[in-house]
Amino acid sequence: MKKLISLFIFLAMFSTVLNAKTKNTVRFFPVEHASFIIQDNEITIIVDPVGSLEKYTEFSNPDIILITHEHGDHFKMDLINLLKTKKTEIIGPLSVIEKLGYGTILKNDETKSVNSVNIEAIPMYNTTPERLKFHKKGEGNGYLLTLNNQRIYISGDTEDIPEMRALKNIDHAFICMNLPYTMTPEQAASAVIEMKPKNVYPYHLRSSGININETVDTFKKIVSADKKINVIFLKWY
Repeated sequence: MKKLISLFIFLAMFSTVLNAKTKNTVRFFPVEHASFIIQDNEITIIVDPVGSLEKYTEFSNPDIILITHEHGDHFKMDLINLLKTKKTEIIGPLSVIEKLGYGTILKNDETKSVNSVNIEAIPMYNTTPERLKFHKKGEGNGYLLTLNNQRIYISGDTEDIPEMRALKNIDHAFICMNLPYTMTPEQAASAVIEMKPKNVYPYHLRSSGININETVDTFKKIVSADKKINVIFLKWY
């Protein structure tokens, strides 16, 4: 009987430890515009770092830095040189890694695993004729991350492309929407309703002549038709 009780106690303790390890601890911290940090208990990921170093001081020693493409609101070489450590994995498209002179090139549809984080490069590009010059297919990456059983989609600069719409089982989606460079809130909302993420975060909103509040309100009004999608607005500006 004592052995049986001890076994029950051991199984209960093991279950508690297992649940603690698999509990969703993924958090998101906006920096500005398209720059943000993803943190889990043991992982720090910086996405498209720009701005001043002071904004990142509490997130030092990143394990991964992801860069979607080479435009100045997503890529600042001097800042990356200051943020990285010997253990930091830098991942980006060819144009970014060539400019840096170090890091790992990830092409569209390629995957890489870093510190238990699975990273898949998703295409990002324009499709509207008058916007084709801004982002050509194959030159930049969106990203699909799997971290602590959470699937996180980062759109980068894109329109509502089929590759975005086809994504499934997304827990968190960061969706851009600013003209003339990416897409309208209506385009973004249409793609999100088809993708059906649990949580969606409008970001990359600032542009000349764009009213951010109106953009977010339009997006939220359309997406809210699907009660299963939670729209979350972080403090980007």
